Amino acid sequence: MNGRMQEYGRSIVLGALAGVLLAVVFAAGFFARDLLDIRPILSVGQRDQSYPLLDEVDRLLELHYLRPIPDYTVRQYEAVRGMLRSLNDPNTFFIDPPVAQSESDALAGTYGGIGVGLQRGTNGEFVLLPFDDSPAEKAGIADGDILLAVNGGAITPDMQQDAVDQMLRGEVRDGNGVELTVRREDGQSFSAFIPFGVINVPSVLWRVLPEAREIGYLQLVRFTNRTPQELQDGLNALRAEGISALILDVRNNGGGLLQEAVDVADELLSEAVVLYQRSKNGEETYRTTEGGAMVDLPMVVLVNGGTASAAELVAGAIADNERGILIGQKTFGKGTIQQIYKLSDASSVHITSAEWFTPKRFALDGQGLTPALEVVSDPQGDAELAAAIAYLQGAPTSSSQP
Repeated sequence: MNGRMQEYGRSIVLGALAGVLLAVVFAAGFFARDLLDIRPILSVGQRDQSYPLLDEVDRLLELHYLRPIPDYTVRQYEAVRGMLRSLNDPNTFFIDPPVAQSESDALAGTYGGIGVGLQRGTNGEFVLLPFDDSPAEKAGIADGDILLAVNGGAITPDMQQDAVDQMLRGEVRDGNGVELTVRREDGQSFSAFIPFGVINVPSVLWRVLPEAREIGYLQLVRFTNRTPQELQDGLNALRAEGISALILDVRNNGGGLLQEAVDVADELLSEAVVLYQRSKNGEETYRTTEGGAMVDLPMVVLVNGGTASAAELVAGAIADNERGILIGQKTFGKGTIQQIYKLSDASSVHITSAEWFTPKRFALDGQGLTPALEVVSDPQGDAELAAAIAYLQGAPTSSSQP
């Protein structure tokens, strides 16, 4: 199976909570390494300036306001949020202690479920990709199995993928799980009850496409500190299968860690510029080294409106260096980096500290990348994947504006 997941000793997190945490990752977008080593800022007492007007208004509220007022901490938090809103930057924001505590768990990708990746085939059926050592794998689910039913309810191509994915998640407790009915590649079907367990989601999934055995498919789910090693594992496994072309899927990848994104580009590009980063301290150029694991085979990149930040960085570097083309829909358009600073009460603030440009100096923020081949998304089948296969096989492709 695709890659080795590592145990991180995370506490049990429900599927719903995992969704909230992943939403935090997407909102924060593209992190510098400080995400994992959060540094405290200067306390108010160390600053030369204070906010006398704010203190004056706060005192007047306590003396004269007619109705009950929120406690001091709530008022203080709202004052901080008001200050940050004055920047007109949605990526610079304040978060309360409980959410701040959960940010690293979000990047770890921990939730309660059976542990499978879910992909649409070109005919709209849902293909299962069990994670290593997951409850699904232990129950006999194999790569390429087609999901037919969950708890006796039929799974059809017209169903939304996120809704089906949610059926495979739930609270980790005795006796809790789902019964799956699947069809194997040989046409045989079977059913199995699979208990929910604590799942550490891999950041990279891969397989050889059954409809085009010469093409390897590799999906980057997010960019975590595990991604470079998982990517190498995936590329090595696909090489061993004798593939002659690669599809890189970064659809709905909301970003992650900066250096890990550069490391990914390093495996896919010969010596080249990945991005230019501009901050208050000037401009820095990020380059790949010579000779990655997959620098020679034809490649296309699948993108959509959920492709953001670090995922756009990799896609933009591949396109600008003419290593491959982009297929899908216009990307989100987030080209800034946020550092996260822990405050004295365990709350934290995300601060935009830099912006980046593609190798051809395209300012991505607020713009997004436009694919060379635009394809309208089809909820009942993977039109982008079908277009990528046709492109790599040299067949005529049809494109249209979304």
